[in-house]
Amino acid sequence: MKFLALAAALPFALATSACATAADTPAAPTAAAKLAAGDGAARGTASVTQAADGLHVLVKAIGVTPGIHAVHIHTTGQCTGPDFTSAGGHWNPTAHKHGKDNPAGPHMGDMPNMTVGSDGTGAIEYVVAGGTISEGASPLLDTDGAAIVIHAQADDYATDPTGNAGGRVACGVLTKG
Repeated sequence: MKFLALAAALPFALATSACATAADTPAAPTAAAKLAAGDGAARGTASVTQAADGLHVLVKAIGVTPGIHAVHIHTTGQCTGPDFTSAGGHWNPTAHKHGKDNPAGPHMGDMPNMTVGSDGTGAIEYVVAGGTISEGASPLLDTDGAAIVIHAQADDYATDPTGNAGGRVACGVLTKG
């Protein structure tokens, strides 16, 4: 009889302990952006989630010219079209040079090129090692924010400071989630 009472109580005990554990675990910091062209047309989304190994960035593009495009994190949370120069330069709080192939690089705003298919869609996922959303010495979302920018051309992964990536064809201001 005692065994039956314990067996009946076990699922309830496990369920309530799981709820307590989930409630005690804070959600990971996040940020998101809606990407737009200079004329305001939707060009995709970006999401950033903070994890132990850095910032997990996911960029999904729509309506972008097929081909290979550079994608970077820029220093300022402004996306004034049509050229998006208001987004500033690449996010570089550690003062490294541009590009994974540069011996003095890469900086934190560097990300891999994105291949856009004939249907105008593309996506990249990347981890910015050591990055944080809003804490530490050089957070992504500092006082002037940050933006995700898709460029017209591929990044050559070496030329400082821009990677010869061409003009800016889409931009989205990152906002804390």
